[in-house]
Amino acid sequence: MSILFKTLSELRGFLILWLTQSFSALGSSMTNFALIVWSYQQEGSALTTALLSVCSYAPYVVMSIFAGALSDKWSKKATMLVSDSFAALCTAAVLLLLLAGRLEIWHLYCLNALNGLMNTVQQPAADVATSLLTPKKYYQRASGLRSFSNALVTVLTPVLATALLAFTDIQAVIAFDLFTFTVAFATLLFFVKIPALPKDGRQRETVLQSAKSGLSYLRHNRGILDLILFLAAINLTASVYNAAFPAMLISKEDGGSTALGIVNTATGLATLAGSILAAVLPAPKSRVRVICNTLLLSMSTENLLLALGRSVPVWCVGAVLGWICIPIMSANMDVLLRSSIPIAMQGRVYAARNTLQFFTIPLGYLLGGYLVDEVFEPLMAAQPADGLLSALFGTGKGAGAAMLFLALALAGVLTCLAFRRDRRIWTLESPQPPQQP
Repeated sequence: MSILFKTLSELRGFLILWLTQSFSALGSSMTNFALIVWSYQQEGSALTTALLSVCSYAPYVVMSIFAGALSDKWSKKATMLVSDSFAALCTAAVLLLLLAGRLEIWHLYCLNALNGLMNTVQQPAADVATSLLTPKKYYQRASGLRSFSNALVTVLTPVLATALLAFTDIQAVIAFDLFTFTVAFATLLFFVKIPALPKDGRQRETVLQSAKSGLSYLRHNRGILDLILFLAAINLTASVYNAAFPAMLISKEDGGSTALGIVNTATGLATLAGSILAAVLPAPKSRVRVICNTLLLSMSTENLLLALGRSVPVWCVGAVLGWICIPIMSANMDVLLRSSIPIAMQGRVYAARNTLQFFTIPLGYLLGGYLVDEVFEPLMAAQPADGLLSALFGTGKGAGAAMLFLALALAGVLTCLAFRRDRRIWTLESPQPPQQP
């Protein structure tokens, strides 16, 4: 018991921040879920819906490499407060437009772009704040807890959002989002003290010099860089999946928004279980092997079952197999990065990481929406009802998206096998002192 109290005492600042920020993330996720359903019902286009995420990620990817330099210079607490407040103002704008009956898709595109821009400084600040609030011996546990909360948000989002939409309306979902923001903002402002970043002469660099130093660090530490590029390749496949996923489930004969919510809940439960495992498992002998194997399992199972499955239970099994090991992968990736990168450099390096690792996400969403609307759906619509492709993927709207998932399964497996042979990644198993640019 004394060990437990000691652990809670040492993690007090992190736990307070984690709990309240997770509560706020639940509200934001519910709003995003409701707006995705609203936009698809308005337009009926996978590409139109995917552009919501493209608008969020594009400015985030383009500006992250410069924003990390600012994140290292600015107060982490002030940066998070200002960024979260701006996001809340964007959410309030959506609510006002809905109440006035004036909300249109292009409004969401603009607001998502502004939110993505603010996230460029908020995310590195939050990552470094976690490092500052967490003793190094608890890095894996902290990462497991963050995965746990993300999974819990995934579980609760469709349940709570669907319930609110069924008994009230989308305005109630957004009002709840604003409430969760208020709780998180007040807690961070009054009850969380984030230690100052250790002094580093690099903090006097210009923004361009700092951005260059983050990239230079990665160039001199190729194991970390190649691991980031591995995740970038996985993110390309995953974002094509994310663009096609709601289009298929909402359109399928046995699908609809309820099916989308059920499968999302299964995804969240699987991630929840994986997060608990990540928090309690001892450190593995090979973190790189865990990363490679868990991603291979995910890529080779979920997409295949989504492609060939015809019912919600089968899709749920695919979701479980695809997501249960992702928190374990994320925890090991997180420990490798936090342990290898000097804390005074983390903002700049994480910002460079965000640009390199996430630039494939808006590309994947655009590609996924285009492939569904313009390639695979027309291809399947032209197939005879008694043909082989119709037997494999079904008929009607959603069959093209199912066919795309088979291609994604193959692409994901090949990506994992290719990067598994990268010798530079395996050098992270015997860590050398990080090379400074």
